Amino acid sequence: LRPGMLVSPALPRNGEPRTGLSMGEHAELMAQEWQISREAQDALALQSHEHLARAYADGFFTDLMTPFKGVTQDNNLRAGLSLDKLAALKPVFDKKVAPGKGTLTAGNSTPLTDGASAVLLASEAWAAERNLPVLAYLTFSEVAAVDFFDKKEGLLMAPAYAVPRMLARANLTLQDFDFYEIHEAFAAQVLCTLDAWKNPTFCKERLGLDKPLGSIDLSKLNVNGSSLAAGHPFAATGGRIVATLAKLLAQKGSGRGLISICAAGGQGVVAILER
Repeated sequence: LRPGMLVSPALPRNGEPRTGLSMGEHAELMAQEWQISREAQDALALQSHEHLARAYADGFFTDLMTPFKGVTQDNNLRAGLSLDKLAALKPVFDKKVAPGKGTLTAGNSTPLTDGASAVLLASEAWAAERNLPVLAYLTFSEVAAVDFFDKKEGLLMAPAYAVPRMLARANLTLQDFDFYEIHEAFAAQVLCTLDAWKNPTFCKERLGLDKPLGSIDLSKLNVNGSSLAAGHPFAATGGRIVATLAKLLAQKGSGRGLISICAAGGQGVVAILER
């Protein structure tokens, strides 16, 4: 962090030096490879906005968000969004990688936004000594990376590899969760990951599994919206997701949630929270 950045912040880099392509262009390549339709991407984007709007209306984020200079909620939210409005947007990442075939738009891609987050992670004993409530327990985590340069694996597909390794350690299946918090860098990236877990060839050849992980209950996916609606301040998104899931589990009283986050450089971080 340079002093000058406090006065004139620099936009974060979202391109990959090894390929010269932006994250959006890599996501478009993934959408083409997995044949993710524009309609499916727009539907997921709309769902994210609708879920976040409802969560704000219900007061879910009231005690999770700190007002700043009069701002009390993420201003990327479009409560009046519709499929028709999303369908009217033009593709933005197709010129280099899929001329005339683009499916990613400003509506189904997360915007670059400002934001900050903080999470207090401690032992149960430390929390008890200070009379702090335990919202959830971080029980498992895993990381992975993909070779998006030589092997042309999807830049944002690393969580597809990390999750099955974590599930094996935890002796769980993909269906053993009450909530799924999957970072929405792009609607296409979420849908590619979900499709990969259902794909027999991918699961056998890339993951070394005898059978696919299967599908998830989509009614449990990002139930209070995610990055497509809230925006994606680099690094801070992970804290937002952890805090959101911890509160969901605390409200429920018990349960288990899966976190899946893709990152630049072909990396991915996944985790399990329980209560």
